[in-house]
Amino acid sequence: MLHQPVLLTEVLELSGPARRVVDGTVGDGGHAAALAGRGAAILGTDRDPGAIARARVRLDRADARLLTGSFDAPEFLEQVRAFRPDLVLLDLGVSSRQLDDPELGFTFRPDAPLDMRMSGESGGATAADYLNSVPEPELARTFAELGDEPRARRLAAEIARRRAREPFTTSDHLVRAIRAVLGPRSGPADFARIFQAVRIAVNHELERLERGLVGLRDALSPGGRLAVISYHSGEDRIVKQAFRDWARACVCPPAVPVCICRGRPLGTLMTRRPIRPSAGEIATNPRARSARLRVFQVSP
Repeated sequence: MLHQPVLLTEVLELSGPARRVVDGTVGDGGHAAALAGRGAAILGTDRDPGAIARARVRLDRADARLLTGSFDAPEFLEQVRAFRPDLVLLDLGVSSRQLDDPELGFTFRPDAPLDMRMSGESGGATAADYLNSVPEPELARTFAELGDEPRARRLAAEIARRRAREPFTTSDHLVRAIRAVLGPRSGPADFARIFQAVRIAVNHELERLERGLVGLRDALSPGGRLAVISYHSGEDRIVKQAFRDWARACVCPPAVPVCICRGRPLGTLMTRRPIRPSAGEIATNPRARSARLRVFQVSP
């Protein structure tokens, strides 16, 4: 079954007459296929080689070039600049297919490997490596800042205590540590928050987003649009702050008496507030419930 893209109707409505589209998180190609169906040429990338393979099948007859990699990579941004897109789309997070595949290690289902690398087995530290080696204070920051966990210090201490006896290798190890701290009534919502926090840390997702937004914005053609779908408060905060700063004429600190910055807005906000999925979409795809869409248009 094909992955259903989140907020597809809203993305199409806000994409304008886009003819050259960069999909920086192409996934299974759902958004890209819909945009290609309206006549757009596609340049897409994804860190997951499996996703790229599926997207190639879905976009077989489209004018599409797909690459394996991250949207913030300098080599990809160079190709984006040459492509001169009038729309850039980022659909952050992981797909339902990735969450449901136990071999990828994103799930808290029993006995799943603690992997969580977006790029599959192409190198880099796994979630198990992270949980077994990161100092306790850093673990606590991850759970507090990325997982909104009020008992972050206790959870970090519990993981440190347990890994000293036995290394973390599967989802069961992390679930048992969570239950030991949050209590036996903790359940899927708690596991999802903590697992998501580890995934974001392992893949450096917030750092990649901060780096990539500016490069993608600068590659847009005059009047082009940057659309970002986020699922985590940290992601949305980065996008919201960036878009608001870009829409301001002056970003000098309050103490500076005379403007010494760019002195002009870089574009306009097309979404004053984030666009959320409809009740109907959430009913058919519950994982869409946390999605937030923001769109920025660069100056003509």
